[in-house]
Amino acid sequence: MLIKENLKHIKKQLPEEVTLVAVSKTKPVQIILEAYDAGQRIFGENKIQEMVDKYDDLPKDIKWHMIGHLQRNKVKYMAHFVELIHGVDSFKTLMEINKQAQKHQRVINCLLQVRIAKEDTKFGLSFAEIENILTSNELKDLKHIRVIGLMGMASFTNDLDQIKAEFKSLNTFFRELKTLHPSLNTLSTGMSGDFEIAIECGSTMVRVGSAIFGSR
Repeated sequence: MLIKENLKHIKKQLPEEVTLVAVSKTKPVQIILEAYDAGQRIFGENKIQEMVDKYDDLPKDIKWHMIGHLQRNKVKYMAHFVELIHGVDSFKTLMEINKQAQKHQRVINCLLQVRIAKEDTKFGLSFAEIENILTSNELKDLKHIRVIGLMGMASFTNDLDQIKAEFKSLNTFFRELKTLHPSLNTLSTGMSGDFEIAIECGSTMVRVGSAIFGSR
């Protein structure tokens, strides 16, 4: 019942245009089913094998998002079902996703991960690297992937002004890119601790775990 109430509370805070990804990493199937029964259909995992196991055990109308750092050699295990890959941080990874998607005659949606945090632990591409990928002729040859937007993670800090500044810089960059690449429609920023700030700064997709399922 608590999960149902948590989802209801969070969805009340979300504008209509913002998509909620319920981050179900480490959560057992039964807990995910509670969220499913409450109407949630989009779930995010950060480990491919765990997501594959849950895909096998749970209803097939669930849309699975890969939100963790992606190892290229494991893309093949999820290529037949993954709905959206959030953390793409190299062109080589896009090539591998395209290769595996082609085997299943699918087109897989991807987000390019932008490094906005002031931490060495965060992955991601620079603004310049993103622009280079999106304008490259090589990208046009990848017919089985679709880059639909950007993903970013703010610094792990209690400084709300810093978090807001990082989200705002990414949103400004995203809006500039959209004028050149109108197919970009998704900005995935914001987690349980900062999704309200992310939405204020233009996020169209938030990744919320502990605020739905409780802390680990």
